Amino acid sequence: MTESGVEAAEDLTDLYREYGDDRLPPGQRETDGFPVLSKSGTPSWNPETFELELWGAVEEPRSFTLDEFRDLPAVTQRQDFHCVTGWSKFDCEFTGVAFADLAERAGVRDEAEHVMFHSLDGYTTDLPLDECTKPGVQLAYGFDGDDLPADHGGPIRVVTPHKYAYKGAKWVSGVEFLTEPELGYWEKRGYSDTANPWNEERYS
Repeated sequence: MTESGVEAAEDLTDLYREYGDDRLPPGQRETDGFPVLSKSGTPSWNPETFELELWGAVEEPRSFTLDEFRDLPAVTQRQDFHCVTGWSKFDCEFTGVAFADLAERAGVRDEAEHVMFHSLDGYTTDLPLDECTKPGVQLAYGFDGDDLPADHGGPIRVVTPHKYAYKGAKWVSGVEFLTEPELGYWEKRGYSDTANPWNEERYS
């Protein structure tokens, strides 16, 4: 804890060592800005009716209102953010619920192998379950000490510091546990399903 009583961010900016020798993946350029990209603009949503739903290969399907979700145990982590379009932003502090914690609350069944994230704008993306439980993967609602801005995925987005950011769906409203892989929105349109920045896995 810091003197202000706020828990210090866990520093995950060295996780690149598992994937490559350089913090900045090949073909990327570092930026101080935080560009806004989406498939169709920022969707509207009502904080009074918003719910995050968990379903599929789980023992107990769950749903959380935004207040209920924000009341779950939270983590704050400093991590890097890599966009497939070629820019990287270092030292982002995201606050949210660790994916592994959320999965445990739903009681993921043994046959679950993949996770499909569903967004308010119809966007989807799939990750293997074991990739979702890696350090740094969280459903974030805070960014750099404030609420996550709507244009960056608020109220809730996924962050995936070991993948290109299109695997970190914005405006997440559903988490579906799958027994088989399925292609998401960009993956159906030619983007890599594995999306490892240090291997430059941008396109399939």
